[in-house]
Amino acid sequence: MTRHLLASASLAFLLLASTAAFAQDGAALYRRDCASCHDMGVDRAPARDALQTMTAERVLAAMESGPMISMASRDNGAERRAIAQYVSGKALSARDLSTTPPQTAMCVTPQVTPGNFANPLAGKNWNGWGNNTSNTRFQDANTAGFTAAQAPRLKVKWAFGFPGDLDANAQPTVVGGRVFVGSQGGTVYSLSADSGCIYWFFRAKGGVRGAVTIGRIATAAGPIYGAFFGDLSGNVYALNAATGAQLWTIRADENRLARVVGSVAFHDGRLFVPVSSGEETVGATPTYECCTFRGSVGAYDAATGKQIWKTYTISEEPKPTKKNAIGTQLWGPSGVGVWSSPAVDPVKNILYATTGDNYSAPASDMSDAFIALDRDSGKILWVRQMTAGDAWNTACRLEDKTNCPDMTAPDHDFASPPMLVPLANGRRALVAGQKSGVVHAVDPDDNGRILWQQRVGIGGTLGGVQWGSSTDGINVYAALSDIVRVFIPNSQGATADPKAGGGLFAFNLTTGERVWYAAPAACGTRPRCSPAQSAAVSSIPGIVFSGSVDGHLRGYATADGKVIFDFDATGPYKTVNEVPARGGSFDGPGPAIADGMMFVSSGYARAGGIPGNVLLAFSVDGR
Repeated sequence: MTRHLLASASLAFLLLASTAAFAQDGAALYRRDCASCHDMGVDRAPARDALQTMTAERVLAAMESGPMISMASRDNGAERRAIAQYVSGKALSARDLSTTPPQTAMCVTPQVTPGNFANPLAGKNWNGWGNNTSNTRFQDANTAGFTAAQAPRLKVKWAFGFPGDLDANAQPTVVGGRVFVGSQGGTVYSLSADSGCIYWFFRAKGGVRGAVTIGRIATAAGPIYGAFFGDLSGNVYALNAATGAQLWTIRADENRLARVVGSVAFHDGRLFVPVSSGEETVGATPTYECCTFRGSVGAYDAATGKQIWKTYTISEEPKPTKKNAIGTQLWGPSGVGVWSSPAVDPVKNILYATTGDNYSAPASDMSDAFIALDRDSGKILWVRQMTAGDAWNTACRLEDKTNCPDMTAPDHDFASPPMLVPLANGRRALVAGQKSGVVHAVDPDDNGRILWQQRVGIGGTLGGVQWGSSTDGINVYAALSDIVRVFIPNSQGATADPKAGGGLFAFNLTTGERVWYAAPAACGTRPRCSPAQSAAVSSIPGIVFSGSVDGHLRGYATADGKVIFDFDATGPYKTVNEVPARGGSFDGPGPAIADGMMFVSSGYARAGGIPGNVLLAFSVDGR
């Protein structure tokens, strides 16, 4: 969406206007455009009390370049500013200095030399979403740098605060002694893994949720290492990983609501980009012509950003279908976004991805599916659909269901990426959990033939396996979300049920047989608490880590599921960059583990969760 920029005179007028006047306008606009989600506990929409902890600048940024860009598309610049001031209860300032780190947070000059980042991929790293192009989220013992026996001694070594943010849900990357991490506010940081000082920071055009991926590329001046990532405005970036200088940026899709939520994948000089959209949410508005977005995977020259190929997950372009009950023209087929990082198969030169649901009718045959694409051309080689007929958007769970295409559709898309793994019997498998509450293993060498399936939960809009599993080559470790909404008495709001959801499962990788199940922990009296385990899990030999919406990060013994590490992340923290920070719910990324340290982002105010804005760095005994 094009950002509305006000002339300096208009800006001065807005800044001098009384907060009361804005509150009056903002209240009406909020009731019209926002209350149906934020007061009703709709999917991942922060409640009013959580929004009031934010600055007006951060709320405005969320509407203009962040996660609310789709729903705020109907409002002009003045209206968005009125909403931001009303909902935060704070006035907008002429400029927001909170996103500029203090000089004391920057690394000293001797640490920023080309020599200390000359060959970063040769070290002990966690690169990208899954630590490898197979998405296994597993780290071997030598590279992990600590053992399962030492895990109970893990303590916070340093904490880094994301200024003004409500969520901390970007996956950290650890390469060359640095931590690369994005933020809800759209700032990407390169930090010292040892101390958390800032080497450089870069402001993207939208929020950044996926992992930064580091890859070696050729340039006219010689080979360098690029830092690649996408944002929630649909842009993809390449930066010099050593300095933060921008190499190139492209837009992954022309649809104004396109976004890059999943982590990009790098292999052999090419960048593979998954594209999803916010249209599933904005399509709920009865006056919106739902829907025209098509998901895709694109391949780009990592050195230049030039597109090599782009393959849509729906082959035909959307066409006008019918008009809804108030006369708005509807379109279809649409949707089938790719929400997670693709897996690369260098042996067979194939790319694998999982897909989301349709946003409008008719439903298509590549939604809620595993897909295989030729890595050179993008040609679709095979598709294995797991849930047919899933045409769903947010209208289906609102009071006004005018734009709901099918009330029987379950919203069972894949948000988890496929893991490409060898099996003990010499064959291979693609494994991914689905929001249906089922973990699937399919044969990548036999057109996605189903090898085994195991149910872990009820499934639903916020149910099943949300953001990713892990495998150590022996077992698959899958965490269960299954968040359930409950209405708050005497209000229009809803929150998460403190007694529903959660649990961790271990399945034999080859046979699918359940090895153990670890029940979720009770919330007790903690507010905004859910036992749901929505975040991606990570593992090293002997222990698997799983974050919960209740604010705890736990480590489970891989032998029997016994909890051997438990950390309450809710804070507050004294941060190395002098930003006030708290921990909160874990939802989205999981821990990145390398060279004796573990890094994890904490805070997620949506879906009834606990707000937070911190990146935590753990080491044995905090040393």
